[in-house]
Amino acid sequence: MTGKDHTGPKVVIVGAGAVGSTFAYTLMNSGLAEDIVLIDRDTERAEGEVMDLNHGLFFAPPVRIAVGDYRDCRDADLVVITAGASQKPGESRHDLTERNVLICRSIMDSILEETEEAPICIVTNPVDVLTYDALHHSGLPPRQVFGSGTVLDSARFRFLLSQHCGVDARNVHAYILGEHGDSEMAAWSMAHMAGVQIDRFCQLCGCCDHREHRAGMVEQVRESAYHVIEAKGATQYGISQALLRITGAVLRDEHSVLTVSTLIEDYAGISEVCLSIPCIVSRNGIERQLKADLPENEAEELQASARALKDAISSVPA
Repeated sequence: MTGKDHTGPKVVIVGAGAVGSTFAYTLMNSGLAEDIVLIDRDTERAEGEVMDLNHGLFFAPPVRIAVGDYRDCRDADLVVITAGASQKPGESRHDLTERNVLICRSIMDSILEETEEAPICIVTNPVDVLTYDALHHSGLPPRQVFGSGTVLDSARFRFLLSQHCGVDARNVHAYILGEHGDSEMAAWSMAHMAGVQIDRFCQLCGCCDHREHRAGMVEQVRESAYHVIEAKGATQYGISQALLRITGAVLRDEHSVLTVSTLIEDYAGISEVCLSIPCIVSRNGIERQLKADLPENEAEELQASARALKDAISSVPA
């Protein structure tokens, strides 16, 4: 499936594993894309996933789904990279680094042979390290290559806050910043419920001890993926919904604020590392970063997360 034979949005998904195929299914049912293309070195697996997806088209909005190759990136509106070695039970995201860096570099080279225009979203873990390496390996502008970052982590955080405070999650605004992983931090200073800052909201409802409950919530967010992987072998549904949110921001040029992983320069004393902060996301990728004034304790947490990521980046093979 190559050539400009479509008029609506086209999304190319590299990797037909648990995340890639589930995202294709989620995207198929959303009506966001007119064309969905799956690329995988295991062509038989990709063909099986596409056949299964196509059998459900009667129940979905009109969309074309096909197995493709990297030539399909030429006219893609977004390329999403989910391919890589998967995280095993008991394994940290950083244990995957060396294997997935080499896989991601090969994928980036194949994409660049066909286009230097399409926005590229990295999903494969460790996502911040791979996003940084993909940027430097490709030489593409930072706005164009970004990671899924802590979009899912922030959704988990909002869910926990909504459950604890008895407020619809859609009225909770809160962000997890930094690494998508063990050093991520909660920006409590930026959290609010329908415009009421979280500290004030907690004073009004008087339902919790700040320190005890907040530490527990952040720990739950950090550990969520490990628990899911231990229980069922992979995370796929939550991340697919997060990817749909990112994809919608790009395809519909929404200028949505999302905590994607992006190259940081001079933010809270941090530079030359990819991590998640609130960014405006549009059809161009990262439109701009929103640099909030964090209190000293949160700035220090974010700096610690950046140091952990720089240590991981320093171990990446040249």
